[in-house]
Amino acid sequence: MSEKLTVVLVHGAFAESGGWGPVAQRLQAAGHQVIAAPNPLRSVAFDAAQVRALVDSISGPVVLVGHSYGGMVISKAAAGASNVKSLVFIAAFAPEAGDSAATLSGRYPGSTLAETLRPVPLPDGNQDMYVAQELYRGQFAADVPEETTRIMGATQRPITLAALQEPAEGEQAWTTVPSFFLIAEADKNIPAAAHHFMAERAKGRTVSIDGASHAVFASHPAEVADLILQATEA
Repeated sequence: MSEKLTVVLVHGAFAESGGWGPVAQRLQAAGHQVIAAPNPLRSVAFDAAQVRALVDSISGPVVLVGHSYGGMVISKAAAGASNVKSLVFIAAFAPEAGDSAATLSGRYPGSTLAETLRPVPLPDGNQDMYVAQELYRGQFAADVPEETTRIMGATQRPITLAALQEPAEGEQAWTTVPSFFLIAEADKNIPAAAHHFMAERAKGRTVSIDGASHAVFASHPAEVADLILQATEA
């Protein structure tokens, strides 16, 4: 690939790479290469290795962006990657070693995700977790039009229960790489207080959007793209 800056977008649980479309369109209009990476949502270590392989294939500078659980993935994937210039956490986890998505989202009150999840037992004994479609908009994307959330709920990618419970291990890139945080103040998956805690811990540049749901990439694509563009210029 060329030396042009590339923005790699990593979706989280209960979403899929196509959900980045309106954000990607704005980044492309600004002249950047964009890759919306498929996140397997199988385990933190496995998913991070997949994203790291993609990052390693890019010869030029990279801005790595994660939404939700995608923050767990980019924090590990970027560790030691010399071409990653900045990280952007969009309503996302920024873990220390030992933190899991489950422990971070439960650190402060306010998450109602657990009661909306529906498990699908897998042959290996693990479970795939989906958000019940009839509850999807209220839980995940309350500020997104209903006709859009019906499709989002139908096309959501499940995450394994093990991935949600798996603690981060080793170096986390936000400790050394400039980081940017977008906080969705009405997030029902990850309480806003948890987002603020992680952003302050990382000493990251922070933008907060009142009334924004967890699916802030869909409801506020312009603000999301603007923050990513700030990260490309840092």
